[in-house]
Amino acid sequence: MPVQAFPEGFTWGTATAAHQVDGGTWNNDWWAWEHDPRSPCVEPSGDAIDHWNRWPDDLRLLADLGFGAYRFSLEWSRIEPEEGEFSTAALDHYRAMCWQCLELGMQPVVTFHHFTSPRWVAADDGWANPATAERFGRFCSRAASHLADVLGVVCTINEPNVVSFYGYRGGVFPPGERSSERRRQANHVFIEGHRRAVDAIRAAAPGVAVGLTLSMTDYQAVDGGEARVEKLREPMEDVFLHATEGDDFLGVQVYTRMLVGPNGPAAHPPGARVTQMGYEFYPQALEACLRRASSVTRGAVPLLITENGIGTADDAERIEYVETALGGVLACLSDGIDVRGYTYWSAFDNFEWAFGYRPTFGLVAVDRATFERAPKPSAAWLGEIARQNSL
Repeated sequence: MPVQAFPEGFTWGTATAAHQVDGGTWNNDWWAWEHDPRSPCVEPSGDAIDHWNRWPDDLRLLADLGFGAYRFSLEWSRIEPEEGEFSTAALDHYRAMCWQCLELGMQPVVTFHHFTSPRWVAADDGWANPATAERFGRFCSRAASHLADVLGVVCTINEPNVVSFYGYRGGVFPPGERSSERRRQANHVFIEGHRRAVDAIRAAAPGVAVGLTLSMTDYQAVDGGEARVEKLREPMEDVFLHATEGDDFLGVQVYTRMLVGPNGPAAHPPGARVTQMGYEFYPQALEACLRRASSVTRGAVPLLITENGIGTADDAERIEYVETALGGVLACLSDGIDVRGYTYWSAFDNFEWAFGYRPTFGLVAVDRATFERAPKPSAAWLGEIARQNSL
């Protein structure tokens, strides 16, 4: 096998999340948060990129570019707008998306929870309430039953560590709290919700691969910060890594590194390149996090890169970032680490949560007034890598 080739069966995809692209998802906690003057959100999501209506053309565009997988999410608040009240029409919408993915030769990678929860869940203490795990399990059972024969791969919860940290400790995600104890409670509920979701989805859709996705950072100790690194990792990553035992895969999502001193995060090195999100341009982080995920889980869970990308206005910089990151993936593969696929975040420029529409992660640009799609050079470049399965 040539040095730059990826293994046979390696999947190549790109991704979106419902609230970031669909538009009009007014019945969830994030819509309420965007419109709360106390939140740090710079603008509301509004129509987003109208993917809810334009998805048939969007899927054809991604397939034509050469991608073999499309990761997207279900919007819980559309499917279960009030507790126990399920929308067949919403489920049929997602079934049609899965079906068209299959017809176009793309594997549908479906995330059942991507940051947003229905307002009725948020009103009952959200993910700090143990009842939410049970409710999420019920939702997963209903949705998976409706979609069973068209599912490719299922991600239960997207980055629960991010929701628990920024929502219950950092104060910038809903519900906007700043409590270490509440964050620990949310971690426990998310883990229980994941385990219930795995059982529910496996029962409803036997044979479909199910796993969790986790945001990972390449934490690097400086000036004696080793103990602090371990203190940061335990609630942010390790409790979730240990909760993946028995899963079919772990979704690894990586963007950058963090330098950590004895008192916490340290400044970027002098002259460091910084992305639109404010963190360091450091594509080598992907390799480091894949190696750590494999080490902590003792290689028992296959790895799937479910997000990796860069927010930048310079598309040449996007290509540079991804090329370096993929080199790290090849290095992991050559050392026997079981990595099954790569998913770029994101398919389209979209709503980047509290940052609004300023950061541009997409392979495809979207005109905010007309919704016109315009693939960037990076889209054709990465699509050709996907076709050739080789860097």
